[in-house]
Amino acid sequence: MKRTLLLTTMLGLSSIGLSTISTNVVAHDHGHSTSDKAQAVKVNPQLAEAVASSFRSEKNSARDGYRHPAETLAFLGVQADDTVIELWPGGGWYAEILAPYLAEKGQYIGGIFETNPKEDTKRTQYYAKAGKKFQSWLADNKDAVGNAKTVTFQPPASVVLGEDNSADYVLTFRNLHNWAGQKQLENAFTASFNVLKDGGVFGVVEHRANPGMSFDSGYMDQAEMIALAEKVGFTLAASSEVNANPKDTKDYPKGVWTLPPRLALEDQDKDKYLAIGESDRMTLKFVKKAK
Repeated sequence: MKRTLLLTTMLGLSSIGLSTISTNVVAHDHGHSTSDKAQAVKVNPQLAEAVASSFRSEKNSARDGYRHPAETLAFLGVQADDTVIELWPGGGWYAEILAPYLAEKGQYIGGIFETNPKEDTKRTQYYAKAGKKFQSWLADNKDAVGNAKTVTFQPPASVVLGEDNSADYVLTFRNLHNWAGQKQLENAFTASFNVLKDGGVFGVVEHRANPGMSFDSGYMDQAEMIALAEKVGFTLAASSEVNANPKDTKDYPKGVWTLPPRLALEDQDKDKYLAIGESDRMTLKFVKKAK
């Protein structure tokens, strides 16, 4: 059974001014009777401050209109005293928000690539360089990120994110297609399930496919991702359209990378793709329920 809720995010805080943003949320309660109603979800002051902070690079902040970090994290329910693992944080777009937000009372953990790989290949060198760069970023910004740390996560070799039942959140932003390409998607979901406490949340944002699309387009099928999460033990608590983009037709020469920020075709039809904006994305909140 589903109910459609109206998620109203209030950004009415001193650091960023007053505005109201609404998005549709579908809450899933699997069999319980529900009715349509409006639900207000507020961005707490600490999160609003982290999103508005000058600690963030201007380049990253400029993408907030596509990525909606305050609304996304408020929808998922991340609090400043949580232990949060972010899988494959890349260049640190969300880490710039999460690590300072969690620095005082919580714990940020970046699930990064193996920095000392056993094999010496072009791919492992690339991964190792990215992992070391992220570690250096944390070290260089210790005053802002506090006790933030990393754990190696590179399935199938490294799939343990920490002690079982030790994290409040595992978050992943636009990584599912990468794991699908490596046939490690289920390993990633299982590792996330294992490290979470009962009641912990697995938050997923990913490029959303039209039915029948292949993962090599960069887009993933939402129904298939929900089915996989439920297979490993999660329950879908809610989904949000906060990161939806109806302009995204998903039929481009170079898949999702045709769109910004990548613009894989470079100047070819650049204005067209800039007008479309970044991809249409699913935003899913899964919960590990107590047995």
